[in-house]
Amino acid sequence: MAGDQGDQTTASTRRRYRHIDKFLDKPGPSTDPDFVPGTPTIANLEQSRVLVIGAGGLGCEILKNLAMSGFRDIHVIDMDTIDVSNLNRQFLFRKDDVGMSKAEVAAASVMKRCKDVKITPFNGKIQDKDEDFYMQFKIIICGLDSIEARRWINATLVSMVDMGNPESLKPLVDGGTEGFKGQARVILPSLTSCIECQLDMHAPRAAVPLCTLATIPRQPEHCIEWAKIIAWEEHRRDTVLDNDDPEHITWLYQKALNRAKEFNIPGVTYQMTQGVVKNIIPAIASTNAIIAAACCNEAFKLATSCNPNLSNYMMYTGDDSIYTFTFEHEQKPDCPVCGNLAKTIVVNPNDTLQQFIESLGERPEAQLKKPTLRTESTSLYFQSPPSLEEQTRPNLAKRLGELVSDGEEIGVSDPAFTIDFKFKLVFQS
Repeated sequence: MAGDQGDQTTASTRRRYRHIDKFLDKPGPSTDPDFVPGTPTIANLEQSRVLVIGAGGLGCEILKNLAMSGFRDIHVIDMDTIDVSNLNRQFLFRKDDVGMSKAEVAAASVMKRCKDVKITPFNGKIQDKDEDFYMQFKIIICGLDSIEARRWINATLVSMVDMGNPESLKPLVDGGTEGFKGQARVILPSLTSCIECQLDMHAPRAAVPLCTLATIPRQPEHCIEWAKIIAWEEHRRDTVLDNDDPEHITWLYQKALNRAKEFNIPGVTYQMTQGVVKNIIPAIASTNAIIAAACCNEAFKLATSCNPNLSNYMMYTGDDSIYTFTFEHEQKPDCPVCGNLAKTIVVNPNDTLQQFIESLGERPEAQLKKPTLRTESTSLYFQSPPSLEEQTRPNLAKRLGELVSDGEEIGVSDPAFTIDFKFKLVFQS
């Protein structure tokens, strides 16, 4: 009797996924040569362990889609808690959930509706997990709102690749949205173009002149930038600013709020402070739904081989009309993550080291905010510890032509990333 009930439960579960089985029960004109229709592929789909990074607007859509696409073993990680402002588009959350962990609430919400799906939540930072954690997954899907976090997981997955162990290569499906625009991309670490190769497609925010921040702020964002750049340096320079530390964000918020009151500027909020400091990208529910669908479609194809996966970048715009464009972004040999050559940067030899360091935060191909620089023979500038910063500080006022030679390579590190960057400085003629 118990066996009959188990068979009935299994049959009932499979009926829920009959729309999926139509793609897996027989081969099609584009299926992979290794594709095996029927039970083996369905079992492989159900057993594929998938990690979703981010349980916000995009992450909620991704979790829902994966659960309804036949994936049974899903893990989700997010360090944020639910804010009332999330409720307009992050549909897995309710008013009573405000203040609770996004990952835990999202997992429970999906499992309540899809009882045959197991979702394991992790409330924390992706940087707190080691390589063994990421090695257990077959596919990793990013629904992040931070360029820095994308760069970190990208570098980590590339560093995990062991050419003698095919299981060490973890496909990364990355989705991102900004207003009515979005993109989905498939990255095979070390084999295809990675996020760092494509970094110049995500230009940093236009810099606000320091004099504006220091003397005549006009917008709430200016007050927040002032707190981050000037106030933090004056009051807490011995502490490295952690964009993910609530205490640090709260300190910046209070400083920015006081600054805004001083200049009668309304609009500074804790959420805006997070957005400015972490460079969080705004989201719209319909764009999230489209990009999440594209990401889950790619994960489904990677898990089943029922169709070729995206190669390798899809752009979407929905402001004037609905438009998509797919192209293959090429791997760059001078990529600091997956390449083996130093990236060439053209510089003015008369610029000071201070000016060059500031430019690294603005250059689309670098976007480094607290870089430490060194050549093969000498240290140019250290951000920390304080003793080394003080020792190398005089170099900030020196011209690049005094410190390095034309065509010389420098090493650059940044506390936000696990890798070192190599740049070849070529002087303007």
